[in-house]
Amino acid sequence: MLENMFPQSLLPTLTPLLILALALFIDITVGEPPEKFHLTVWIGKTINFFKPRLKTENPVLQKINGIILGLLSVTLFVATVQMVLFVIGNYCGFSSWIVASALFLKMTFAIKCMEDYALPIANALRSGNLFKAKQLLRHIVRRDASKLSESQTVSAAVESIAEGTVDGITSPLFYFAIFGVPGAVAFRVINTLDSLVGYKDPEHVNIGWFSARLDTLSNYIPARLTAFLMIIVAWLLNQSWRNAWRTLARDKDKTESLNAGWPMAAMAGLLNVRLEKPGSYVLGDPDVSLSPEHILRALYVMKITTVLFLIIIIIPTLVVLATLRM
Repeated sequence: MLENMFPQSLLPTLTPLLILALALFIDITVGEPPEKFHLTVWIGKTINFFKPRLKTENPVLQKINGIILGLLSVTLFVATVQMVLFVIGNYCGFSSWIVASALFLKMTFAIKCMEDYALPIANALRSGNLFKAKQLLRHIVRRDASKLSESQTVSAAVESIAEGTVDGITSPLFYFAIFGVPGAVAFRVINTLDSLVGYKDPEHVNIGWFSARLDTLSNYIPARLTAFLMIIVAWLLNQSWRNAWRTLARDKDKTESLNAGWPMAAMAGLLNVRLEKPGSYVLGDPDVSLSPEHILRALYVMKITTVLFLIIIIIPTLVVLATLRM
């Protein structure tokens, strides 16, 4: 058995590292599980089930129901995952528990998935098929892509990669490092809540206010850590880290979101380009014309940033906390 391969004194430290390593391996080699088994899909279905049942015409009651929706969703999935892991650990053994934990953790972050969505956009633009690129863009951005130019399409993809580095990778790993698999699951529920109800339109402004604030709070620290690491990435890649730093300092607060501007501004400065959401914000300087290659470069930055985040933030945190708990 796996627990017999290592000294018992090392298990508390090695266990979270094994879970993390296996989860990363699954993500890189396999990617996302089928939708019918995917945790995030079930989270979305559950939120969409509760939402209409908590709708009301009373705005005050609607805000209260928004709190209920957020807390109920988080509690339900964290408790369910904990129960499943408890049963597997007690009846199937330690090795099975490690595998199950890694599978749950993997479903809270997505590295390969972002590349799988972004690369076809770059390839479509390379072949001159802007219409196809804009169709593919709808999978990773909320904005209306129908009227975007080629440059704006590239910008939207690069922005999504930058923001997704936080939402889809560093934030769930950050909460795994501190709170284990339940922490990563809780973050994924919060982030999914925000993506489904965290809008300011009349339909969601009251039911989604609590979810939006939870998401802002949970991404606050990871967004800033990720942006700072992107500055280090600029230095490692022999890019202008000073420009990345200057753009981050100047433009990080230009987005409506308190967090999204940090990784996007850092990415704009690192790539030395202007990222723009028409009518909303402009980040960076138009020193270089955007091209499909910038999508590839952004994906590379995402990967290197993830590696640094693991080495500098996640692994030391796991080791220190495991040592303190011994």
